[in-house]
Amino acid sequence: MTTTTFASPVLARFYELVDEHPDKVALIYAPEHGDEIEVTWAVFDRASTRIARLLRAEYGVDETSLIVAATRNSHWHYFVTYAAWKLGAVALPLRAELPARERDEILDLAQPALIYAEWDDVAYPVLTLAALCRADDYSDERLPNAYPHPGKAIASGGSTGRSKIVRDRTWDPTVWRRTLGMEDGQVQLMAAPLYHNSPALIGNTGLMKDHTLVIMQRFTPEQAVDLIERRRVGYAYLPPIIMQRIARMPGIEERDLASIEAFHSSAAVCPPWLKQWWIDRIGGEKVWEVYGSSEGVGATIIRGDEWLEHPGSVGRPSDSSKLRILDDEQRDLPPGEVGEIYMWTERGPTFNYIGAPPLKSTPDGYYSVGDLGWVDDEGYLFIADRRTDMIVTGGANVYPAEVEAALGEHPAVADVVVVGVPDEEWGRRVHAIIQPRNPDAPPDERDLNAHVRERLVNYKAPKTYEFLSEFPRNEAGKIRRTALAAERGS
Repeated sequence: MTTTTFASPVLARFYELVDEHPDKVALIYAPEHGDEIEVTWAVFDRASTRIARLLRAEYGVDETSLIVAATRNSHWHYFVTYAAWKLGAVALPLRAELPARERDEILDLAQPALIYAEWDDVAYPVLTLAALCRADDYSDERLPNAYPHPGKAIASGGSTGRSKIVRDRTWDPTVWRRTLGMEDGQVQLMAAPLYHNSPALIGNTGLMKDHTLVIMQRFTPEQAVDLIERRRVGYAYLPPIIMQRIARMPGIEERDLASIEAFHSSAAVCPPWLKQWWIDRIGGEKVWEVYGSSEGVGATIIRGDEWLEHPGSVGRPSDSSKLRILDDEQRDLPPGEVGEIYMWTERGPTFNYIGAPPLKSTPDGYYSVGDLGWVDDEGYLFIADRRTDMIVTGGANVYPAEVEAALGEHPAVADVVVVGVPDEEWGRRVHAIIQPRNPDAPPDERDLNAHVRERLVNYKAPKTYEFLSEFPRNEAGKIRRTALAAERGS
């Protein structure tokens, strides 16, 4: 009988780089406090192999398993992720500080075989950083490359107020058609948290291109700029909130950013003033922006010098994508008219949802994640809204239904509408409009904040509150959400 071996292109490339230069630094961990730690390709390989053997021997992890990694950014995060991939398992990164309620909803969807975290109150096996020391007892002999693809998954808040998981077992970061200024052998700054899709994607794509990743435990503009200068960073993923905090850092005009060959942003549309600041500072050919989704159903790209000719645009479809703007009946709309954004990708949809219904699609294979936009006569896309009611605050997605569900549980709240209002720092801030049960005694804002933060992660909590004695409603008795949002500039 012949046994077929399925080789992962990611692990094949990983082992190629290990063999090519075992003593070259692959990862640099930059903690908030203390010394930086350099990890060579050989150490990366041996550590992840030992951890893989530990996971298999003591926790039964195999190609059917899903593993959660819920810690701050570090080299250990990559060790555990690549250990999971060496066993054919799916790796799901999560925010370490998730409130128990939101965390447990995601875990119940994921049904993980193991959680790498410092949690002691979950119903699943947990592997702490201290327990990882047991991996030293296992062999570092190379495991066979026996599985076709690394398992990738990302958790996301749901538009219905519940979380979902986007799972993709066929993604391949060794195939990088969208250049975005990324070249072989660069030093890449990893400033954004790894539980978001773009940092996870860009970091691993960089590794496949022989990058040295400089991993910040927690972003601060001062440490980020220091690392750019000292480590001669050539590439980075910088969402608009990080771009803004660097641009507004005291003394930034005197700092040395000359090593940056390119960076790209996504997660939220970049404010024009901020895009212009970076173009003026390092050059338009180095500033890239991407519009896409965790589902990977297509993307648009624009470079800074191109953006100057189409200010406000997020670009045109990448070489492997196509774009259509459709109305509610899925009919094509002409340039200038706002409709729902549908995209097609050459590889087709390779994801599945856990905890959510399928995406809307057309018969010819275009998919929508619910965003609205329009194109100009040259086919450049402009975003009119993000998933209709969704709030993009500091590059993070917040669904009003999720926040409203949490606030609605407060005994002093009769009704609530959550909208995004313009904010100079955050792009949009989460703003809650409350109808109190007793208009003469509205709830205390500090009490509301504490209530929400017990149920949701901090960035989803409203930054501002407003109280109305009665909400405007239509003939059917539904709250006029659009009118409330429009009156507040949303």
